[in-house]
Parts: sequence; C-alpha cells; structure tokens
Amino acid sequence: MSEGVGTKQKVSESRVRVRYAETDQMGVVYHANYLVWFEIGRVDFIRTLGLDYNTMEREDGLRIAVVGVTARYKAPARYDDDLIVETRLVAARGAVIKFGYRVIRCADGVVLCEGETVHVVVDTEMKKHSLPEKYASRFAAVLI
Repeated sequence: MSEGVGTKQKVSESRVRVRYAETDQMGVVYHANYLVWFEIGRVDFIRTLGLDYNTMEREDGLRIAVVGVTARYKAPARYDDDLIVETRLVAARGAVIKFGYRVIRCADGVVLCEGETVHVVVDTEMKKHSLPEKYASRFAAVLI
C-alpha cells in the first residue's frame, strides 16, 4: 500500500490484464467490467489492512452491500492492456463506507477511469449494521 498523491491517504494497487472477453464489438473494454475491477481493488485494499472480507461474512455475519456507483470514463482500455487499479478509502462512518478508484494503463500512465462506490454494512437479513470495531479502527487509521 502506498501513500496517495498529495495526501496521507493510503492507496492499494491491484494489477489486472484485459481479457478478450471483456471487450465489446468496438474492441474496447465494456463499461461494466470496470465495476468488476473496482471490486478486485476493494477486496485487495481490505486485505492490505490485514482484514478479510470472507471472515467478516463468516464470523461477524455481515456484508458490505453496494448502494451507489459512479464511474467517469476518460480513455478506452483494450485487449491485453496491463492495468493498475488504485483503491483508496474515502469515508467510513457508522454503517456507510465509500471507496475511490482510478484505473491506469501501465504502458503510458493514462488514467482510463475514475470512480467511487458507496456501501452499507448489513447483516444476513439486509438490515443496516455498524461496521465492527476491528474494521472501523483500521479504516479510521488510513483516513488520517
């Protein structure tokens, strides 16, 4: 995990390579695939904090439901591009968590997409629940 540009915020980096199946008829990555890459980044970010989403589900009976997504597409990704998904925690308060993302092409450093996801922590019955302390404290540490 590295420091964010111009901030003290932590940023994780995940590598993905564009598969042929992720491209559309125009030869560019289909827009919905960026959401999959956001998820890869989010799971990796949580792991860099020494936490495990699977453990949260199994031991705490909690999930992190996506309630909002934004994506701004700036340039196309194409088959076999090597990409970095930068992920940072934007906010974590009570039951709400917000992550930010940048998808960057490794070959030239071009930012292809920027986005955010908003999540609500819920229990197995989809009722809102505060983030457990072990997660909240680690999230707070990277927001400083």
